[in-house]
Amino acid sequence: MFSLVRENIRIAFDSIRSQLLRTILTVLIIAIGITALVGILSAVSALENTISSDFSSMGANTFNIQRYEFNTQRRSDEKQKINPVISYRHVKEFEDSYKFPFTKTSISFVGTFGAEVKYENEKTDPEVQVLGINENYITNSGLEVELGRDLNYFDVQNSNSVCVIGSDLKKALLDDVNPINKTISIRGAKFKVIGVLKEKGATFGNNQDLRVFLPLQKARTIFTNPNINYSLSVKTDKKDMLEGAQDEAILLFRNIRGLNPVEKNNFGLERSDDLINRIGSITIYLESAAWIISIITIFGSTIALLNMMLVSVTERTREIGVRKALGAKRSTIAFQFFIETIIIGQLGGIVGIILGILIGLAVSAAAGFQFVTPWLAMMSAVITTFIVAVVSGLMPAIKAARLDPIESLRYE
Repeated sequence: MFSLVRENIRIAFDSIRSQLLRTILTVLIIAIGITALVGILSAVSALENTISSDFSSMGANTFNIQRYEFNTQRRSDEKQKINPVISYRHVKEFEDSYKFPFTKTSISFVGTFGAEVKYENEKTDPEVQVLGINENYITNSGLEVELGRDLNYFDVQNSNSVCVIGSDLKKALLDDVNPINKTISIRGAKFKVIGVLKEKGATFGNNQDLRVFLPLQKARTIFTNPNINYSLSVKTDKKDMLEGAQDEAILLFRNIRGLNPVEKNNFGLERSDDLINRIGSITIYLESAAWIISIITIFGSTIALLNMMLVSVTERTREIGVRKALGAKRSTIAFQFFIETIIIGQLGGIVGIILGILIGLAVSAAAGFQFVTPWLAMMSAVITTFIVAVVSGLMPAIKAARLDPIESLRYE
């Protein structure tokens, strides 16, 4: 039995080699559909993994109060709602008044996205992001200090000239020395480095490691723009208290904003896990598009493979007659053509998987996503190509098995 299977597989490979051009074209047609499937699913998986890791580091027990909702959209028939900025007075009043138990409130604002940072005779390009923060920001944001320490309450209240820097800034200016207690300069003001954050990576081109964190009060003396927008983040130590903490925060901030009971919120509140779920619902459409594109292409490849095998049966009619005359059974002839179809289908699947993964890697590298091996897409590709081969190989195998040996031997 096994020797017969090996012989049929050998004959199948010989036949594939004898029709090399046709086989290559058919394999490529199959590979295009699989490439579309694996490539898009790989890119989508990388996108989901990146966003999930970024927001999940904040924890499911964290929510943010910001100027706009994450999903703020404007219909064509209505004017865009412009919310007032969240001022320092707003965030300070919230911090002083919010007394919900087991919570920590962080305050932050972006001073600039394009600062030039200097250390001795070295300086960076004007691309460093500078943030003013309070003592809870780094903890609430899921960031970790790798060297030194975090900003504390006294650093913020006393406007100490200290800072915490990202890992890329350390590499750019302080890679050859111990960065702790070194002095850097931002807009002419000098700051002592007290901590370096663990590497975080980039998301959508935004380098999270090329940042400087200054005490909130000190940063306000350097960045004095009139309409600075602040952000609030609240983290609860107990997840089951999150809903209550949110309700309390919304009520308090509505009072701070001076809203009456019938007015809608003129600010946004977002939870990290809400953002993850929202992004996940968007990626479903991308996955659906991948399947639709690949199914259309694979339908065409099924027809191409079926046509190739029917032509192969016709061209090898005399060979089939000889084999039947020598005692080959119908099942043996059918199995030979069936195996040949399976091999061609799997070759197309392998080529498509390789090309799809390469496309996924390229998209991930270009967009700064965290690539993950798309096991689901690869398994789907293998199963899909097998189904294609079964559907395409069934009719040619039956046709070959039913050929009359006498008529086959007379075929020219």
